[in-house]
Amino acid sequence: MTHKLVLLRHGQSQWNLENRFTGWVDVDITEAGRAEAWAAGKLLHAEGLRFDVAHTSVLKRAIRTLWTALDAMDQMWIPVHKTWRLNERHYGALQGLDKAETTARHGEAKVKEWRRSYDIPPPPMAETDPGHPRNDPRYAALDARALPDTESLATTLDRVLPYWHDAIAPQLKSGRTVLVTAHGNSLRALYKYLTGMSESEIVEMNIPTGIPLLFELDGALKARSHRYLGDPEAAKRAAEAVANQAKAKK
Repeated sequence: MTHKLVLLRHGQSQWNLENRFTGWVDVDITEAGRAEAWAAGKLLHAEGLRFDVAHTSVLKRAIRTLWTALDAMDQMWIPVHKTWRLNERHYGALQGLDKAETTARHGEAKVKEWRRSYDIPPPPMAETDPGHPRNDPRYAALDARALPDTESLATTLDRVLPYWHDAIAPQLKSGRTVLVTAHGNSLRALYKYLTGMSESEIVEMNIPTGIPLLFELDGALKARSHRYLGDPEAAKRAAEAVANQAKAKK
C-alpha cells in the first residue's frame, strides 16, 4: 500500500522578506506569502488530493498558510492538529538578526555552519531574554527543561520525531492522507528521516516557501518517491534563493 504525505513550508513571512533569522518568533506571512499559500492549495487541488487530517506548528505563519491552502482546496473542515514539536528550529541568539549582516560580521563559513550544519547549533539565547520560550504563554504547560534556547538540525529532528511516531505515522498507516504545514528546518528534519539523506547531504538541501512536496511512502513509511508539485524549475530556483539568503551584501 502506498501512503500519501504532503510537506508544505509556510508562505513568505515578514522576516523572510526582511531576511532575518526567525526561529520561534511568531511573525506573520506577507501578502506574497498568502498568495503562495493559495497557489499551493490550488496545486494540491489540481493533483486531486483529498486530505483526511492536517498538522501544523503553533506559529501563525504556518497556521495561516495551512488555513489558506485548505481554503483554496475547499477542505477547511478537516481536523487540524497544532503542536510545538513542528515549530521552526530555534535559532538561539541569532533570532531577529539580519542574515546578510550576520554573515558580514562572522563570515560566510561560520553562518552556514550555524544555518545548515547537521549538529552545530547557533549561540544560545539567554534565559533572561524576554523572547525565551519559557516567557511565552503557548508553552506554559510544558516542562521548561524541554524548551530550547538554541537548536541544531539534529536536535530539531529529536524534537519532531516523537510527534511523527505518536501522531502522524499512525494516521498514515491507517490509510489517511496527511498534510503537514510547518517550517524550513522542521520539514528538512522530516525529509532527512523519510529519505535517509546523509548528514553531509542535508547541509545543502533547502525547502522553498509555499510549494507542496508530495511523498509516496511504502508500508514502512519510507519514501518511494517525492516531488514538488507545479513547475520543478521554479521549485529549484526557489530553493537556491533560500540557500543564498545568508550571503553577505556586496
